[in-house]
Amino acid sequence: MEQWLNLQTLIWLFPIIFVLHDSEEIIMIEKWLDKNSNAIYDKLPKKIADKVIKQFSMSTAQFSVAVLVIFVFVSSSTYMASQYINHGPLGNIYFFTVIIMIFFLHVFTHVGQAIFLHSITPGVITSIVVVLPYSIILLNSLFENQVITWNTIYASIPFMFLIFPVIFFAHWIGKKVI
Repeated sequence: MEQWLNLQTLIWLFPIIFVLHDSEEIIMIEKWLDKNSNAIYDKLPKKIADKVIKQFSMSTAQFSVAVLVIFVFVSSSTYMASQYINHGPLGNIYFFTVIIMIFFLHVFTHVGQAIFLHSITPGVITSIVVVLPYSIILLNSLFENQVITWNTIYASIPFMFLIFPVIFFAHWIGKKVI
């Protein structure tokens, strides 16, 4: 029973870790982009830089709304994973696996951005200090408790690409609402 309690705790920590990480992004993104847009244009081809700047040019409030939209997916996947562990009616581990794998891989986009731009980028600190260790511990626990297998990961990979329309939609909502 203790191993399931620990696993439940790890699962329910996901929304908290998400909020912690995205709070760093929310706090930094607007000012960081204003200050570093020239560096983005210096490092990337103009067409790509234009798209990056356009995608992330939003106020702190707009970005917060976008994060809220994504938080709905994080929270619902967490609830479904908890239900799966408890054999509840809404249990689904695949949705959670997709979302947690994206969160884990997202760490490396932050690290890559920081290296590429030679700068502390929004989200890189919590990615390294909080998200990476948490993701490794959670995934290890899910494997050890046989909640997921490599087949679960493989089956989830195609659905990971669906996050891009969700992110674009979340950003669009953020810009439209505020």
